[in-house]
Amino acid sequence: MSETVGGRPADASHAHAPVGGSFLVEDVAPENVTVPEALSDELRMFGRTAAEFVAREVQPVAERLEGLDYELSRQLMLAAGAQGLLAVEVPEEHGGLGSSKLASTVVTEALAASGSFNVTFNAHVGIGTLPLVYFGTPEQKARYLPGLASGELVAAYCLTEPGSGSDSLAAEARAVLDGEHWVLNGTKMWISNAGFADVFTVFAQVDGDKFSAFIVERGTTGLSFGPEERKMGIKGSSTRMVVLENARVPRGNLLGEVGKGHHIAFGILNIGRFKLAVGAAGGAKRLVGLAQGYARERRQFGSPIAEFGLIKEKVGGMGAHTYALESAVYRLAGDLDAAVEGARARAAAAGSEAQARAELEALSDYSVEFSFIKVFGSEILDAVADEALQVYGGYGFSADYPIEATYRDSRINRIFEGTNEINRMLTVEQLLKRALRGRVDLQGAAKAAVADAGPKPLGAEAGGDLAHARRAVAGLKSATLAVTGVAAMAFERGLEDEQELMARVADLVGLAYLAESAVLRAERLRGEPQGGAADVLARLFAFEAVDRARSLATEALRRAGHGGPAAVSVDAYLADHGQDLIALRRAAAELTYEADGYPLARGRRA
Repeated sequence: MSETVGGRPADASHAHAPVGGSFLVEDVAPENVTVPEALSDELRMFGRTAAEFVAREVQPVAERLEGLDYELSRQLMLAAGAQGLLAVEVPEEHGGLGSSKLASTVVTEALAASGSFNVTFNAHVGIGTLPLVYFGTPEQKARYLPGLASGELVAAYCLTEPGSGSDSLAAEARAVLDGEHWVLNGTKMWISNAGFADVFTVFAQVDGDKFSAFIVERGTTGLSFGPEERKMGIKGSSTRMVVLENARVPRGNLLGEVGKGHHIAFGILNIGRFKLAVGAAGGAKRLVGLAQGYARERRQFGSPIAEFGLIKEKVGGMGAHTYALESAVYRLAGDLDAAVEGARARAAAAGSEAQARAELEALSDYSVEFSFIKVFGSEILDAVADEALQVYGGYGFSADYPIEATYRDSRINRIFEGTNEINRMLTVEQLLKRALRGRVDLQGAAKAAVADAGPKPLGAEAGGDLAHARRAVAGLKSATLAVTGVAAMAFERGLEDEQELMARVADLVGLAYLAESAVLRAERLRGEPQGGAADVLARLFAFEAVDRARSLATEALRRAGHGGPAAVSVDAYLADHGQDLIALRRAAAELTYEADGYPLARGRRA
């Protein structure tokens, strides 16, 4: 594989970033997709540093962390800061590394093995620190960012309230300007790091309806905390209620502008959704390794259970879904870096503050991808954790084995950063908004897909090669466009009341992206040492995705037929691929056993 910059070929590193959501209507060349096998040596170093930190510092004290040891959590944050792990996205002029989203991705993936500490870490580096990176004044950045980058300060993000879960703008917390101070009143709930954080980003309504953000320091008069929440999982992370009773915050601690807090809240949550999916990929890879290792050691009826067909089915399926998720998050990370690079260049003459805002605006262009990648990441991790526990059998249910805690911890991800139900709605809403604004020609592509709805046999006689999988993915994308168009025409403005239908459209969108990402990565790795494994895993996921999409599209079109014309046949796009998926899962399992873990674990550069 040729020398790369940020995972893309060197001559493509400055290519124009794709428009968010445009993957549905555009063909993508494999060489323009970022793959983890092509990461630079520097990025690999970031990943190794993070993985070594987890193995050396976090895993030996995991049991102590489960007891909610605040002092230990702070010590680990300082140790992470000393390794540069908290500074990846902090600008260099404020004590950070000012590095890329790909660098953040490899670190986030590695931290997934740290259990509850992963929540502490990501709440700090993501939703805790990034509001200041993107919206802080020069004075605010100088005051807080160096300490946040070093771990001397720990951050928390206070958005959710008892009465407004996913409906963030319905917050009841209030802020009133009184001379040189803002007076804040309200209650925030489920706040990660609240037990020991020093700096809180708090959202409140100014004048009753101007959603705004404020920097509140620990020790502020009127700031208090509820007891630690008793949680099913992530027990080693602090989660407490934050209470503001006439809390007086300096006037200069307004973050951003009055009434513009939604830009901060939604922009930062978008990045949080992406990082959650990255962590899910890292966690799933670890679980694949644990499950296959146990399966090869555990003997029943005179044989290792790894030889049993139903265990192979689990191991192979886990590997394929993990591979597709990993392919998608690295593809998206590369696109984010390309978008950020372009935004910084356009705003170069306007100063660092303008550059930061332009960067976040460029990232927000991928709101569609952020929503569905969070859904698929959390659900793939949950499914892999469930299958891994089943492979372990009764031992998986025991706290003396590693699966039990991971199984409990993974469940929160479907609720974090907006529930998966909300993110499914957002996927479709944001996609249609982009179409209305002319950012993505969804209407034209949907009409073309409907018009071109004649029978398209996939050509099973060609065998199960990548070209066959690519044709299957093209049909999946066309089906997604057709179903989206039919649903929009059938219900028009009433579509938002058709949540079940929207959820099926959202899943079609996500499946198309993950399946295409899986195939593109395999095409790029053709002829490389990892190419054989990528080929099997990509084909397995792509053909599984087509089968799942056929069911989703059928239900969606049946519903759309009740609200308007639905002259589209699913079979026109999602013909039977004719592949023996059982054989593919067996092959994927054998590759996993041979590799003694996830078969595309990164070693030397491709």
